[in-house]
Amino acid sequence: MNLPHQPGAYGAQFPDHGRSAADHDKDLPTAVVVAAYYRVHPEDRQSFVDAVIPDMLAARKMPGCIYYAFAADLTDANLFHLVEGWADEAAYERHEQAPSFLAALAHVVKHVRILDRQGIRYEVARQIIDDPRSKVAPA
Repeated sequence: MNLPHQPGAYGAQFPDHGRSAADHDKDLPTAVVVAAYYRVHPEDRQSFVDAVIPDMLAARKMPGCIYYAFAADLTDANLFHLVEGWADEAAYERHEQAPSFLAALAHVVKHVRILDRQGIRYEVARQIIDDPRSKVAPA
C-alpha cells in the first residue's frame, strides 16, 4: 500500500514506536538519503563497531538528522548496512564535518580492513510510504 505522506502518522500506528532511542520516523521530510554497506575483515569487526557507534549516537542528535542506523547483516556477521536520512543538504554536510564522524572515519581508514564497500547518496524528490501488509489477507 502506498500511503500519502503525513509526517508522524505512520509510526503512530505502532504502540511501541518511540520507546527505543534507535526508533525514528522515516515519514518525516527527508531530502538526502545515504545507503551503504561495508564488509570488514573478521579480525577487524569489533574495531569497526567500536568506531562507528559513537558517531551513530552523535549523528542521531544532530539537527536535521531524520534517521541514522548501522546494522549487522543477518546472514554475514562481517557485513554492515548503513542508512542515513537528512532533512537537507546542509544537515548532511554538517555531519560530514562533525568531529564524531571524522574520528570514526580516521579510525576505520587506519585500523579496519574494508574488504568491500559501496555507498550511494540520494537526493529525494518525493516520499511515499511503502507498506505491503495490505497484500496479505487478514487472519
